[in-house]
Amino acid sequence: MLYHNKRLVVFLFLTTLLLISSFSFTLSEKTQNNDDDDEDLSFLEEPEDTTTTHHDHADFPDPDNFDDDDEGDDGDEFGDFSGYDPHSDEDFKEPEVDEKDVVVLIERNFTTVIENNQFVMVEFYAPWCGHCQALAPEYAAAATELKKDGVVLAKVDASVENELAYEYNVQGFPTVYFFIDGVHKPYNGQRTKDAIVTWIKKKTGPGVYNITTLDDAERILTSETKVVLGFLDSLVGAESDELAAASKLEDGVNFYQTVIPNVAKLFHIDPDVKRPALVLLKKEEEKLNHFDGQFVKAEIANFVSSNKLPLVNIFTRESAPVIFESPIKKQLLLFVTSNDTAKFITVFQEAAKLFKGKLIFVHVEMDNEDVGKPVADYFGLSGNTPKVLAFTGNEDGRKFLLDGEVTIDNIKAFGEDFLADKLKPFIKSDPIPESNDGDVKIVVGNNFDEIVLDESKDVLLEVYAPWCGHCQALEPTFNKLAKHLHSIESIVVAKMDGTTNEHPRAKSDGFPTLLFYPAGKKSSDPITVDVDRTVVAFYKFLKKHASIPFQLQKPTTTSKTNDSGSSDIKESQSSITDAKDEL
Repeated sequence: MLYHNKRLVVFLFLTTLLLISSFSFTLSEKTQNNDDDDEDLSFLEEPEDTTTTHHDHADFPDPDNFDDDDEGDDGDEFGDFSGYDPHSDEDFKEPEVDEKDVVVLIERNFTTVIENNQFVMVEFYAPWCGHCQALAPEYAAAATELKKDGVVLAKVDASVENELAYEYNVQGFPTVYFFIDGVHKPYNGQRTKDAIVTWIKKKTGPGVYNITTLDDAERILTSETKVVLGFLDSLVGAESDELAAASKLEDGVNFYQTVIPNVAKLFHIDPDVKRPALVLLKKEEEKLNHFDGQFVKAEIANFVSSNKLPLVNIFTRESAPVIFESPIKKQLLLFVTSNDTAKFITVFQEAAKLFKGKLIFVHVEMDNEDVGKPVADYFGLSGNTPKVLAFTGNEDGRKFLLDGEVTIDNIKAFGEDFLADKLKPFIKSDPIPESNDGDVKIVVGNNFDEIVLDESKDVLLEVYAPWCGHCQALEPTFNKLAKHLHSIESIVVAKMDGTTNEHPRAKSDGFPTLLFYPAGKKSSDPITVDVDRTVVAFYKFLKKHASIPFQLQKPTTTSKTNDSGSSDIKESQSSITDAKDEL
């Protein structure tokens, strides 16, 4: 009996042991199947031997010159903050301007002023901003003129009233809003007293004004640079209402109406013409445009919008909003130096007549340090040779460069091909590197397709700026990641200087922007990489999103002393062998 009990105990013990072993084996298999979760990645974050690790800082200035807390790395290309000198804050004094009619707003009285007034224009400014200082006297004069009409012009020091600036999404100075019954819209018009007054009167007034005497007509023609006149049968009724409604859609132009034939004649309208008739007058080369459409709001507004701009617009800070807010989005830009302007502007104007209502023609003096040079840099143009560039002006931001001399015939053919979408886009690019064998591949505009859009590779791309402090902080991590992945043929780690290169498939809202392009899916939008900026986080992201599976082998763990000694021995042996070979 005792013998049988012992056998039973042994049997139960062995059975239990077998079950435990089986469970452990199953658990081990499951563990292996969850490598992504339990993989030992500590080696990825191990510090490297500083004597052998090399980080290329040649492209970057001294990081001590940057503020690492500045998240706004994607600054305004046209330099709304260019007037700021951080070293002169203590000595700064605001210029003397008579602002007796400009209301100063702070958080405590902001809501009260907005709620108690039907019409309020508010300027968010910074005392050090040069553009704000230039606007101040114009803004003050507009405030005085509009005060009698019950319109309040106010200002907020955004450098002090941070909460208000944040609430109204102020991202540059000056930012100007116009409130009607508490609802605001941006004012992007010219920063002059006349432009502000005209714009506000359109929003608050009847929209169209009567001309009943020749004296009034002559005064308007003398004092205004751009006017619309409707020659009607009556100053009230359906036609007048359509004209007034159209005027609300068009900023920067005053609308008038008359029933007096002699007034119409003064505006170059035939007194015997069939009414309603309408004309747009401008003080520039193309002085007169007659309307020949149906007298309804939409067609009148479209006519004025298409003809109110000059044949050729000179690009300035004041004209930029008018150019870019035009319903005609496509532009042809002439880039010339001031010395060459007279030679080429006539040619450009003649070509502009061929594309009225289809393209906006813009003249940029590329040697103008304040405006022209930044615009040329933005489009990636250099040198002093005259150039004509086509720009879609919409979200895709494509541009095309005229290949040939600036002649009427060449511009005509170029413009027609632009409208027909037959041109090859011009891409801003640094020269393609002669050697590109580093762990981090260098991408420029002209090799982007070859490297990033290679369907056989999973590509991680950093779009950076040389001056960006965050990019500099990321560089050692990015280099380390690339070094670990160097042996994985299917993965490319790359970087592109976003200030001197571009590509329609690499849109960046700031620096650095990290984008991932999975293999076999290059026709789709890239994946934005939004993870912690560590080697492990990047590695896990790649393991999850890479189209081609890969496995990174953990390096053999040996002591640094042994590694170093082994390396020294190998180097010594190699040197001896080399010496023997040479002998």
